[in-house]
Amino acid sequence: MLHPLLLAAGEGGHDAVPLLLAVLALVIAGAKVGAAVAARLGLPGVLGELLAGLLLGNLVLLGGPDLRVVMDSGALLLLAELGAVLLLFKVGLESSASEMMAVGGRATLVAAAGVVTPMALGFGVGELMRPDDPWMLHAFLGSMLAATSVGITARVLADAGAVQTPAARIVLGAAVIDDVMGLVVLAVVAGIINAAATGAALAAGTIVWIVVKAVLFLVGALLVGGLLAPRLFKSALILPAGGVSAALALALCLLSAYLAAVAGLAPIVGAFAAGLVLDEQHAADHVARGERTLEESLGSLSAFLVPVFFVRMGMLVDVSAFASASVLGFALLLTLAAVVGKQVCGLLAPRGVSGLVIGIGMMPRGEVGLIFAGMGAKLMLDGRPVVDAGTYAAAVFMVMATSIVTPPLLQWALRRSERRRLEAA
Repeated sequence: MLHPLLLAAGEGGHDAVPLLLAVLALVIAGAKVGAAVAARLGLPGVLGELLAGLLLGNLVLLGGPDLRVVMDSGALLLLAELGAVLLLFKVGLESSASEMMAVGGRATLVAAAGVVTPMALGFGVGELMRPDDPWMLHAFLGSMLAATSVGITARVLADAGAVQTPAARIVLGAAVIDDVMGLVVLAVVAGIINAAATGAALAAGTIVWIVVKAVLFLVGALLVGGLLAPRLFKSALILPAGGVSAALALALCLLSAYLAAVAGLAPIVGAFAAGLVLDEQHAADHVARGERTLEESLGSLSAFLVPVFFVRMGMLVDVSAFASASVLGFALLLTLAAVVGKQVCGLLAPRGVSGLVIGIGMMPRGEVGLIFAGMGAKLMLDGRPVVDAGTYAAAVFMVMATSIVTPPLLQWALRRSERRRLEAA
């Protein structure tokens, strides 16, 4: 009876709510246990959370229940997405727009290299492994490698207390720009494929509008938010003390994430932009009358939701899909292209800034890569999906591999960079 109940939970069945709560309890407990074990081994907690999700998602292979059928349930999906949004909002709060602008030119160069090089390598892997497929499919494969999921890198940087370092600011700024560029590339390639499927041509105006929309959102969020945020917090002082500043900050975060989604961008871009706009100074008067700081107020909520996001990402891995030698070989080549493509970013590091930290920090694809692969699975060309089952399995392998190896490698690169800085001093 377990599987039907889980299926009902995935469809939002009322009778399965208690079971869904039990699965959520497993996710939270697994995240904490995994993080504790990883910390005991000297590894970032996020790695333990990812591996805990991988184990929970593949319990069926060990004779346990198939928990993957609730992976896309409304409740679990919502909590995971909120975790990703809060993580990027918190990272934005720890930075500032002025600091980002200070590395804006360099971050843009890093982002451009992080899009162009992986795309070219991904296209080459498609030509090598799938020579009979149309070039548009190879272009889509390259677009899946273009994006960067900043969530994992942001978590490691935050845990290491390195968010304020020059390399971290370049990585975080480049990752946001990279995400926008990647989504623009995805929209353009998807438009070309849809046009080819219907026999139509993609209008140049549509491509221009996609680019303009992305730029307008980010610039508008920083300009409008920078003007409105101080006034909103000042006006909110008329309300009785008791979490007013935290509620207002959270509302602005969710609203910005929503507007980003409406604009065709990832919600985490909007959350990060909201964090950049807001500053602890905006809530200074609220803190003076007895409220907690924004970071303290949102800390407990983040500690609950962020691990859910990482565990669910681990649950997305179907280990049995890699039994095929051809799929495994395809996955390994795709992963190699993904890793090498982002290391080029480190070559653009300014003098005195660790290029290794930048290259490794840009490596993980995370949920962004999975979103790209999922979109490809829905696109049809010549009566078949652009991303078939084998390509999707290879994409998942690449996403998980880059996501799992990044935390320990980035932690090592940060220690190495700090050691060299001390030696030079």
